[in-house]
Amino acid sequence: MREIAGYIFSVDFANAILRMSTPLLFVSMAAVVGAKADVLCIAYEGMMLTAALGGVIASAYSQSLFIGLLGGLASGMLIAVIFAYFMLVLDTKPMLVGLALNMLGSGGTIYATFILTGSKGNTNSLPSLTFPSLQIPLVRDIPVLGQILSGHNVLTYLSFLSVIAVYVFIYKTPLGMRIRAVGENPDAARSAGVNVVRTKFTALMISGLLASFGGIFMTMGYLNAFTRDMISGRGFIGIAAQNLGQGHPLATMICTMVFGGATAAGNMSQSLRLPSQIAQMAPYVVTLLGLALVGMTDRIKKRTTRKKNEEKKKSKEE
Repeated sequence: MREIAGYIFSVDFANAILRMSTPLLFVSMAAVVGAKADVLCIAYEGMMLTAALGGVIASAYSQSLFIGLLGGLASGMLIAVIFAYFMLVLDTKPMLVGLALNMLGSGGTIYATFILTGSKGNTNSLPSLTFPSLQIPLVRDIPVLGQILSGHNVLTYLSFLSVIAVYVFIYKTPLGMRIRAVGENPDAARSAGVNVVRTKFTALMISGLLASFGGIFMTMGYLNAFTRDMISGRGFIGIAAQNLGQGHPLATMICTMVFGGATAAGNMSQSLRLPSQIAQMAPYVVTLLGLALVGMTDRIKKRTTRKKNEEKKKSKEE
């Protein structure tokens, strides 16, 4: 127990939370934008996988971080474009399209990895690049806090900036207001002259961009190579974080940090010689507990509202 408590209250554990939360922050912000437009998208897993591999391939063959970033973003957003076309143009069920694209992302990345490297497991043979860590002046000199906040990958800091960017975009810009209007009442938005299909397409492109950053971090920040199915359900955890945060960027960020902490704690369990399955299941157990808690809270709110309405009716009748 002392070892566990010592690790939980250590700088290493805080650093691990920030590191594990980075891809979840990106995809949860993607889910926030999509949810505001009332778009049920579960294809984030496929977007992150293709972006992760696309970044590795582009950076390996160009030996340029910028081109690698563009390659990863283009790969992930391709999945977003396909999803938008099937959902908005062909009017297919988003759940089925999302499942199909996740399967395509999984199988397609494995096939592409095999074609390029001869291995179905990873791209270790490709000389891909990674984004550097950033030492923040002045902050790095602060005892303890500097060790926690400074020295992380550039994309980690970008993920937290994305929370602020999404908040400002959704609540402070005209396009964000149109997205919320379309999500809350598409008929009213249409009557006000808003192009509903175009607005939802824009929201999906922004979501695809954010989710792609999460995939790129996995291969160009967290690791330096692509491994098969390395996203491991992070797309779905991001959606769960958005639901638990009820679509608010800041609340979603807090939920994401909890999931990041669960992942870090699961990884810590391996150092204690506990079964590796504990590390794999930890974030999903926390997700289920969080969803159960939100469900119970919603039921209590509904019961309270129902009782108040009944009391009002009785008082009016009297």
